[in-house]
Amino acid sequence: MPTVARLRAMLTVPELCAELQISRSTFYDWRQKGRAPKCIKLPNGDLRIRRTDFDRWLNTREDAA
Repeated sequence: MPTVARLRAMLTVPELCAELQISRSTFYDWRQKGRAPKCIKLPNGDLRIRRTDFDRWLNTREDAA
């Protein structure tokens, strides 16, 4: 059984969308275009995003200005 810490280390699509303040359709559009953070597809088809992958992805989008 997964530990609570491990579960918190992964985001669901709604959690990611809430954090970025984007719609679910925007997330799936980014995913289709290869612009979304790396995802894990579970056997039931649900997606999870590792917090570390999300943070890394977000850091690559920092504006140097």
